[in-house]
Amino acid sequence: MTDTKITEGPGSGPESSPVRRAGKREWIGLFVLALPTLLISLDMTVLHLAVPQLSADLSPSSTQLLWIVDIYGFLIAGSLITMGTLGDRIGRRRLLMLGAAGFGAASVLAAFAGSAGELIAARALLGLAGATLMPSTMSLIRNMFHEPRQRTVAISVWMSSFMLGAGAGPLVGGAMLEHFWWGSVFLLGVPVMVLLLVAGPILLPEFKDPGRGRIDLLSAVLSLATVLSFVYGIKKTAENGPSAPTLAAMALGIGIGVFFVRRQRQQAEPFVDFGLFRNRGFAVSIGAVGLAVFASGGLMFFIGQYLQMVLDLSPFKAGLYGLPGVLAGMVTIMLAPMLLKWFRAAYVMAAGLLVSVVGIVMLARITVDSESWVVITALVVMHLGFGPTMALGTDLIIAGAPPERAGTASALSETSTEMGMALGIAVIGSAGTAVYRREMEETMPEGLPGEFARAAGDTIGGANAVAARLPEQLGSPLMEAAGRAFVSGMALTALVSAVMITGIAVMVALLLRNHRPAEGGHGAEPVASGGPAADGAASEGVAADGAAVAAGAAEQRDGVGLAKEAGPSFRELDEAPL
Repeated sequence: MTDTKITEGPGSGPESSPVRRAGKREWIGLFVLALPTLLISLDMTVLHLAVPQLSADLSPSSTQLLWIVDIYGFLIAGSLITMGTLGDRIGRRRLLMLGAAGFGAASVLAAFAGSAGELIAARALLGLAGATLMPSTMSLIRNMFHEPRQRTVAISVWMSSFMLGAGAGPLVGGAMLEHFWWGSVFLLGVPVMVLLLVAGPILLPEFKDPGRGRIDLLSAVLSLATVLSFVYGIKKTAENGPSAPTLAAMALGIGIGVFFVRRQRQQAEPFVDFGLFRNRGFAVSIGAVGLAVFASGGLMFFIGQYLQMVLDLSPFKAGLYGLPGVLAGMVTIMLAPMLLKWFRAAYVMAAGLLVSVVGIVMLARITVDSESWVVITALVVMHLGFGPTMALGTDLIIAGAPPERAGTASALSETSTEMGMALGIAVIGSAGTAVYRREMEETMPEGLPGEFARAAGDTIGGANAVAARLPEQLGSPLMEAAGRAFVSGMALTALVSAVMITGIAVMVALLLRNHRPAEGGHGAEPVASGGPAADGAASEGVAADGAAVAAGAAEQRDGVGLAKEAGPSFRELDEAPL
């Protein structure tokens, strides 16, 4: 068994040591961590393509179909904080392995579900397992890559894999469904999880906080109830408009959330350490990323419908239209760490947001007759700008938390994006929908039965369904009017997004212009002495208060011990430079 020693920062004590740079073992481990990240984002989009086939096979009711689609995202959003905090206590690799086993088993159950109820249950298990994977992968990166530039590159790779999964979902799902049954889309996760279970214990170290007490079960339930109630309310409001049940769900979520926060402040060992928000880099970055997702969420919701309802593209072709933008975003995500050699992170993030505004304004000018290259170009420019902001913002969030709180920080980061997306669709998307409904009242073709007119005037999806049941002489004018009204609504959402993102860019540039990760106020990083050991717990160490980390060191951390359980020995990978 090899001990992990937490050394003081350079110049602060006799055992001063530089921050340990990652070797081949860590970089290969990063590839292993990227696979489940890609899979989770792919799984969020691929099911929508399988809905027609599974509906014909399982005959779900309309309510059951909604739960089949929604329960996965609901439980991921609601369970992130609990799972991130759990990983800090029991070990991040251990939680990742448990989640991988659960995700693989639930994928098989979903693929071979014989009824709608079974599929809903399997999707619920997938959501719970998926909630263990995201914070575990991000927090392990925080503990594997201590040197700031290496960590930024690692976060960029992780973020790129998430974007790739989201962009590839419609393409991979479409290809699978052309040759296999609907359940095949769930089996994509099985080989990935098997690889993770085999390679994880070999390549990934174990990290946990030895100083944390037992899990506060009441706080865990409160965090789950807070997010689930609020996300359910805003998503249903976005789908069907405000109603008494959805408003009650949101109010319930807010009320439970207030009680949850008060409980954390009263506890000596809180379930969620809100003291993390005292770090400016953490607080501003998590706010900027969440607000950027909020500002763009409603617009992205409209773009997906524009491609399929207005341009009449299949989901597969709509995915092809969006793929260049995803690839462009991946390029700038990977370029962002290089730009830090010449520019501060705040300025790179702000400049990226302003570039995305250019793409958004281009989308605001799109009409029903716009050429395909105009749409693709606008999406490319928008993603080019968002890439650096998301990568560097996530890096600042992780760098702003002490290593033993990395799981909690990762979970808070992911929860902010989930909440931002849901709120963006509900709030900004609803404004665009209101424009659509108002214009349809004025331009609705005459002669439509009352029920058909109400459905067509409510959403463009309703107009599309109505037009398919009408004769050509009525259906065609209806879709022309619906297309024009929808584009007007999308233009409003784009302009609102552009104004908000411009404000976020200014906020980031002003509040983070003097912030550097090394100034976060956390103690020195743990530096391993010797090679990894087999499945043992290492000794605890204590960082000296106020230890200053020299140039090139990433973070500081005040008087907190960190235990590390290293994996099986691969000394030659550990010591070989990449």
